[in-house]
Amino acid sequence: MNDQESFISHLIELRQRLMRGVGAVLVLFVVLFIWPGSGYIYDLLAAPLMSALPEGAKMIATGVITPFMVPVKVTALAAFLVALPYVLYQAWAFVAPGLYEHEKRLALPLVVASTVLFLAGIAFCYFFVFQKVFSFIHGFAPKSITPAPDIEAYFSFVITMFIAFGVTFEIPIVLIVLVRVGLVTVEQLKSARPYAIVGAFVIAAVVTPPDVLSQLMLAIPMCVLYEAGLFFARFISSRRPNPTAEPAENP
Repeated sequence: MNDQESFISHLIELRQRLMRGVGAVLVLFVVLFIWPGSGYIYDLLAAPLMSALPEGAKMIATGVITPFMVPVKVTALAAFLVALPYVLYQAWAFVAPGLYEHEKRLALPLVVASTVLFLAGIAFCYFFVFQKVFSFIHGFAPKSITPAPDIEAYFSFVITMFIAFGVTFEIPIVLIVLVRVGLVTVEQLKSARPYAIVGAFVIAAVVTPPDVLSQLMLAIPMCVLYEAGLFFARFISSRRPNPTAEPAENP
């Protein structure tokens, strides 16, 4: 097989992997849209906010089609999160044949761990951060104000927070990879700890609402996860790949 045929075969395989991933998301979207329904899924997403609002308060929709489109977007988000392990598996299956054996032994655990950590970050945000932040914000609201959040603004806020916490929980994986490929050492990461702490608070101030509580609830986990990445990086920093090793044969 010449280089052009090999390139075309890789493109075909990439298209197949992408179609499988997109197909899985679409199937799950249809299933979730039918049962339990997009309205029910949105109510679950809005539960932390609604529990912090005064009794009888409701959210509003200012657009004509917003009451339909926002729950549909939430259902698509839920379908993607449920299908995320399968989507990442398709990415892994595409790149695995070109990896060395020692790279495969490291890459698969990293793919699994990154998936678990990303979902853990979202869960931490939903079950813990939202409840505390919304209660904190509502406690500062004047009694003369009747809260009526817009559902589209709330969805945008949720997406921003989910991405922020999901990516934040990937910090240990990033540090391990950087040490593994030799770009940095554990000692250099230790010496950069003060800068990492300052950077964590700067990032938290940028991506979270302008209240101290939400910023602390993002910055503190970032610092803790940085320390976790340093701890686990110690166990792999001394392992260096053999540059003369041959890639594993395709299964």
